[in-house]
Amino acid sequence: MNRPHALLPAVLSAALLFPASAALAQQSSGSTSQQAPPSAPTPSQQAPRSGQTFKREVNLVDVLFTVLNRRNKLVADLAESDFKVFDEGKPQEIRYFSRQTDLPLRIGMLLDTSNSIRDRIKFEQDASVSFLFSVLRRNKDEAFVMTFDDEPQIIQPFTSDTGALRDQIMGTRAGGGTAIYDAIYEACAKQLNHPPRPPGDQPDVVRRVMILISDGEDNLSIHTRGEAIELAQRTSVVIYTISTSTQWVSLEETNPEKTSDRKYHLTEGDKVLQDLAEETGGRAFFPYHVDDLDQSFQDIGDELRNQYSIAYQPANYVMDGRYHKIRVEVPDHKGYQVRARRGYYARANRDANAASDLGSGAPQGTPQGTAKP
Repeated sequence: MNRPHALLPAVLSAALLFPASAALAQQSSGSTSQQAPPSAPTPSQQAPRSGQTFKREVNLVDVLFTVLNRRNKLVADLAESDFKVFDEGKPQEIRYFSRQTDLPLRIGMLLDTSNSIRDRIKFEQDASVSFLFSVLRRNKDEAFVMTFDDEPQIIQPFTSDTGALRDQIMGTRAGGGTAIYDAIYEACAKQLNHPPRPPGDQPDVVRRVMILISDGEDNLSIHTRGEAIELAQRTSVVIYTISTSTQWVSLEETNPEKTSDRKYHLTEGDKVLQDLAEETGGRAFFPYHVDDLDQSFQDIGDELRNQYSIAYQPANYVMDGRYHKIRVEVPDHKGYQVRARRGYYARANRDANAASDLGSGAPQGTPQGTAKP
């Protein structure tokens, strides 16, 4: 197969071209204000607060995230004053805050069709179809289906037709090796970096999501896990993973005494899936029966349409290409957990120069930096 090594420089340079503020320019439909945003300020004006439209600023870093309470339920009613953001451990001033809701979704459904999941292929098919039918909204959201064994293959391009997606998914067959990281890399480089950012200061913001259903046991990829995570972060892709591992519990087992402890026994593949999700701000699921996925799918759908967005301008910003750890906290709400990417790469001068030659072809909604794998 044609491996996507050559795609990395172009994709990364494009990802660095349009920083967070361009992606945040369009006011979310979930905003508490129903008034039309004012016209974009002049460069001399101070960066605006929530509810305003503003031109892109070179050094803004944005963070999309969700908040869960102690019961692992979504918290969607917090205000800007509830949050604190840290860059390399130092508190930062929040320049923009919004509750991002009901935005169009661009979903990549990645199905492991290797030999290692041959006896679980029906589980994968049912899980995938169930998710798409519960989340995808026709004529607003779109999804594509990619299978991977020895190499990734697109079996259904982007569409909002759930029937077409179902037909392709149910026709998959298992066989071959397992190239998980190559599949993630190619899906980000060739599919989920679209649609590109349109001209102007009001891009159509979408949520880029990957649903990876696999046992997590890669044995054939050219790309590393770190490379896959890095590109997912650079293209603003959040990865949700669903484990098909049945090492301890049968898919048909319903006896609570035999299933209650499964969450404490993760395979090495499960740990990979957990890492992929956590590094990109997603979530890992370890179901033991397909019927138990209903609530998980509902949780994913709710999260995708009830995210918060914070943008800040790092103090003493230097364009050195260095990785920066970021952290978002809700200090006055003990037990709440924030799910977000864990850091970003500062722009480097060479990246800025390369990006300047690419025009407006950068991925829409792409953040300035990304999490380190």
